[in-house]
This record gives sequence, C-alpha cells and structure tokens, in this order.
Amino acid sequence: MSKTIKIKKGFDINLIGKSQEILAESESYKYALRPKDYIGISPKLLVQEGDRVKAGSPVFFSKTNGKIIFTSPVSGVVESIVRGEKRVIEYIKINADKELEYEDFGKESLAAMNREKVVEKLLISGAWTTIRQRPYSIIPNPESTPKCIIISGFDSSPLAPDYSILLKGKAAEMQLGIDVLSKLTVGKIHVNIHSKQAKVKELLGLQNVQINTFEGPHPVGNVSLQISKLDPINKGETIWYINPQDVVMIGNLFLKGILDTERIIALTGSEVKNPQYFKGRKGMSISSLVEDNVNKESHKRYISGNVLTGTKIDADGYLGAYDNQITVIKEGDYYEFLGWIMPGIKKFSFSRTFVSGFLKYLPSSFRKPIEIDTNLHGGERAFVVTGEFEKVFPFDIYPLQLIKACIIEDIDQMEQLGIYEIDAEDFALCEVIDPSKTEIQKIIRNGLELIRKEMGE
Repeated sequence: MSKTIKIKKGFDINLIGKSQEILAESESYKYALRPKDYIGISPKLLVQEGDRVKAGSPVFFSKTNGKIIFTSPVSGVVESIVRGEKRVIEYIKINADKELEYEDFGKESLAAMNREKVVEKLLISGAWTTIRQRPYSIIPNPESTPKCIIISGFDSSPLAPDYSILLKGKAAEMQLGIDVLSKLTVGKIHVNIHSKQAKVKELLGLQNVQINTFEGPHPVGNVSLQISKLDPINKGETIWYINPQDVVMIGNLFLKGILDTERIIALTGSEVKNPQYFKGRKGMSISSLVEDNVNKESHKRYISGNVLTGTKIDADGYLGAYDNQITVIKEGDYYEFLGWIMPGIKKFSFSRTFVSGFLKYLPSSFRKPIEIDTNLHGGERAFVVTGEFEKVFPFDIYPLQLIKACIIEDIDQMEQLGIYEIDAEDFALCEVIDPSKTEIQKIIRNGLELIRKEMGE
C-alpha cells in the first residue's frame, strides 16, 4: 500500500549555488561531538584529553538516561574538551587517525535477535542517537514504542542535496537498516519520496515498507508535514524518524559489526566556487572542504545545514550531528541607503514589496535562481498581522495564534492549537516572510521545551 499526497501551500526559494553531481573525497582529520546538537541532553563525559578512542568508543552519555551513549565517529586522540559559560561542554574534539580502527560490535543474525537485543546493540554502538521522536525532536526513550517510523527520502529546503546521490549503491544496507527498525515498532515503516525524485524509489527497490509520494513546495520535505498527512500525532503518542543515511549506517552496523559514520555531504551556496558532493563523516571539520573553494573577497556566513534552519559555524567549524549539507552565503553586515525605494529586481520578496515578488507568478522556466545574504533589511518590531503566514504554512493550525501562545507560555492553549504536530523548522518560511523580523523558530522551540520539561520528557 502507498499514498500520493499533494501539498499546495508553501514556497520554494530558488537560490544560486546548488551542488553539481560531482562526488569527491574529503581529507579531514579533525572531528568533534557537540552535545548541543541533541535536544534535551545533559552530557556526562567518559573520556579525558589525551585519551585514545576507536570509531564507536563511548565519549559521553546522557545524565537523564545513562543508557543513551554517544560514541566517537572516528578513531584517534581526544585533542580537547571545549567548555563555554558555566562550564557547559561545547565540543569534544578528536584528531583522527589516517587508518581508522573500529570497535567490534559483532555480526549477529538479525533474524535471531528480539527487540531487546536490537535496542541494546543500537545503544552501545551509539547508533540509537540517530533516531529522534516527535513531539520535541528528542532522542527517544529506549523503553518506549512508537506507533510508526518515518524515513524522509528527500529534502525540499533551499539547495538541499539530491538523495539519489546520497544513497547510490546503498540499497542492501538501507534494506537491512529498515529491517532493524521494523523490530522497534509494531506500526508501519514509511519511506517518503518526492514526485520529482522518483530515482530514489528506483534506486533502492525497498521491501516491507510503505512508500509514499509527496508533491508540492517546501516545507513538503519536513517530517512534521509528512506525519500530519500519514499518521497524525495525538497527545501521549510518539512517532520516530531518522535520516536515510543513518538508516544505511545502522544497516552497516548489523552487516559488518562496526559503526561506520561515512556519509555524503553537499557543499552549497552562492559563495562556493565549485558546489559539489563530498565523502565525509559525522562531525567532520568543514575547513578542508571550504579552504580553497570559496570566494575570498566577501565576508561569508558558514552554515551547517540549510539557510532556513541551519546552524551558524566558523570556517573551521564542524558538521552538525543530523546535517547532510554545508551552505556558504554572504554575510549581510551592511546598510543600504533608501533600499526600500529601489525596485529590487534581484531581491527576494514574497509579499511583492519589490518587483522580484511578482516573478514568482511566472512559469518556472522564466524564474532564475537568486543570490541572498543574511541581511534582515530592518530590525525587530511589533507583530504585523498580514495574513501571509497561512500561505506558506500547510498545516491545519493557526500559526500566528500558536506563536502568541508560545510567547505567553500558555500550555493549555499551545496544546489546543496543535503544538504536538509541529517543530521549530516548520515555521522557517513564516520567519522568512515575517515583516516584524521576529525569531519565530526560537519562540516555537522555547514553547516545545517548556512543554517537554513540564511533561518530564
């Protein structure tokens, strides 16, 4: 059984700097684990500076649930443990070996393993941390059971990588990873693809899953939207989700008995000379990818992830735990005299403030990719009610009312307005078109965190 679902609300932002279909090797020997990448995790260290680790060796665990272990993506030496304010751990940095050594987790037959054995292997290897749950986008409790598991086989965000490239040649590992995940739920395993990316379906030929086809603009690739159309979350229920490349990693764990964190990463953005794909690993330093491959003249913003929801990092920063993409764009640290008076043919505009806003109504063949920077073109101000949010927010939820409920921390109202169905990333487009310049994603994340802590999750 499969479904075809079409989304009409939303908006695709067509940017300059999409990755060419070229795959190269990366040569990074610097890696880091960043506890802040994992929502709700308070780390307890298991290593010290100077310790040797293998790929799969435990580095820290969660204070709230000692079973959830975070392991090294490579073998090497713990270079430093970087702490921030109040001695909060920011990074555990590791200098990698040229030839990697792996912890041996065994090659036990999956058919002979029950759920408890599967969970145990995922936990001790650190692969469990690749799974997240909705609501809250946290790592799930190993003792809980989801009503289904979602694997989104595409990404609709700006300059997103093509998953047919990320998953090429990984059909066997992907299938085994799905078989592992099927041990964790009595519900369905959903693999979702976009109608324009049917190559993924042909490439993998997966079995024992429900393959669903989605069609429409961003945020059609967001997990929250896919859940709302396939199996909506009610209060007290959980759904788990996982990135396809992490499914491949889990498949390799049960096939080879090692934690192989290799993945393909898309280097994108207007400031990249040759946007392309690279073979890398989780937590790698991006310095080797961007060092000679970005425009030297401009002041740049480096982002782990996409321009809508990614995390700002330094030029020698590290790939986020759940990211497959690095984006480099211009920093918008300038003032523009009378900028609002100019026609703005090359500026991004959703509400038709500039001439470019009218171009979105032309056929796609007439629309060219645009270049953007980080300039907000104005400061934060009181909410301006425009009615525009509903045009890019394809949920059966009142977005403005939910934002206001989060601001005043009214938990009852947040629940009634459907906060369990969404995550901060679902409001990224609202944030982009908001004339008030409000940090909407931060407001929604704070609302979710308030409820999570109240519920003791």
